[in-house]
Amino acid sequence: MERIRVGIVDDLALFRHGVRSALKELDPGLDVILEASSGRQLVELLQQQMPDVLIVDSTLNDMSGLDVTKIVKQQNPSVGVVIITAFEDEEELFKAIKVGAAAYVTKDIAPAELVSVVRRVQQGNYLINDSVLARPLLASRVLHTFRELAIVGPDTEPIFVPLSAREVEVLENIARGNSNKEIARNLGISDQTVKNHITSILRKLQVNDRTEAVVYALKHGWIKMEQV
Repeated sequence: MERIRVGIVDDLALFRHGVRSALKELDPGLDVILEASSGRQLVELLQQQMPDVLIVDSTLNDMSGLDVTKIVKQQNPSVGVVIITAFEDEEELFKAIKVGAAAYVTKDIAPAELVSVVRRVQQGNYLINDSVLARPLLASRVLHTFRELAIVGPDTEPIFVPLSAREVEVLENIARGNSNKEIARNLGISDQTVKNHITSILRKLQVNDRTEAVVYALKHGWIKMEQV
């Protein structure tokens, strides 16, 4: 099994020790290569080594987990960030999506589940989707923000997950029954670009085909029939 480099950021040494021990005991393939007690210390350590997955406490002494995530993603977008919090907060969850966190979990998570989260995040999965889609009002808010990005410019660099502004437009066109050629014409992009977007949508939503993607989006309120 592939080895994964993990970093832990928490101001409590006992918590860091507990997480490190749990990961090592349950999955020897997870190598904790760095630990930091503050955002500032993490920034210094990242100059020496970069983890594949970073587990970050939402409230550090010197900065928030959101700020840490933003810094990390700016330095290396490929790092998967897991924000871990004492209490779930919908506003914080929304902001975690904006800064590119891959997962948002509470500190009462079972050790085996945390191992699974780390593995899945390293594989490129955005588990934060499940947290969002379980809250219809929050999902609607995220979709609204997607639309605002699309108005500003469909090719805006995506900072949200699971879908970029352009991917939302492609999904809406799919829901209208448009072919790839029609989508390309409607959006002013090439057929191949449409295919690339569809492949990305299927991967991010973890579905097998276009129809499943539309059903998934409708079920969770990402698009509505009156809009398509």
